[in-house]
Amino acid sequence: MRREIKQIFEGEPVTEGAGVRLRRVFGYYEASLFDPFLMMDDFRAEKPEDYIKGFPWHPHRGIETITYVLGGEVEHGDSLGNKGTIGTGDVQWMTAGSGIIHQEMPKGDESGAMLGFQLWANLPAVDKMMAPRYRGITAVEIPEVVQTDGTVIKVIAGNVDGVGGPVADVVIDPEYLDCTVPTGVEFVHSVPRGHTAFVYVIGGQGSVNGSPVKNRMLVLFDDGDELALSAADDSLRFLLVSGKPLKEPIAWRGPIVMNTQQELELAFREFQEGTFVKHG
Repeated sequence: MRREIKQIFEGEPVTEGAGVRLRRVFGYYEASLFDPFLMMDDFRAEKPEDYIKGFPWHPHRGIETITYVLGGEVEHGDSLGNKGTIGTGDVQWMTAGSGIIHQEMPKGDESGAMLGFQLWANLPAVDKMMAPRYRGITAVEIPEVVQTDGTVIKVIAGNVDGVGGPVADVVIDPEYLDCTVPTGVEFVHSVPRGHTAFVYVIGGQGSVNGSPVKNRMLVLFDDGDELALSAADDSLRFLLVSGKPLKEPIAWRGPIVMNTQQELELAFREFQEGTFVKHG
């Protein structure tokens, strides 16, 4: 059964970090619709003043953050001792687990532009306090599948035509694909029944079940076995994300997402007392 459109989102401008202007595609108020995903930000910007102040040191607990850079660079540092820069085509998949403190500082390309996206995924109660981990995945590690109709799919997580992405062993069984569909081609993709699935258009125009879609539009699908999109007069590029819902209570404040208010209060108290990051 083909999935119907549940809802279309276009997001809204927000300012985060030390003054980064971005578009919040969905977040706190929509999280129940996107379970197990919590938030998605589009931080495409043409001017350095919109992003250069970045996201200085801050904590996370109970979630995973997935950063995908398509232009410019993001410098990363964290309490695990990781330091590095992710650039064009790279992915940073960070599991905060029991607690991590990190910073992300964007740097534009030669023209001063920055192009990237960040997705937050929730962790189930049983894994909220797992050991934190950081995975930096370079563009060359992300396999590319070219289908017979010319569709090109970068497989970050999940499996397409027998090709698996570099991100595995994640509890929500996520799929994260970067798809480019040629002019006039219909893209059809199977998704496990019961999994949450959405696409976020990042270039071109097309349609979903007859409804027009364009850049910066997110389509959340109802349940079913497969979803479909068609490219219009130019190629259509989108991120396709799916995952297994947790169906658990959410207690969320700022950068920390737990299951109860008591757990949330404990996390912030530990952060103030300097015991937030666990060792051993």
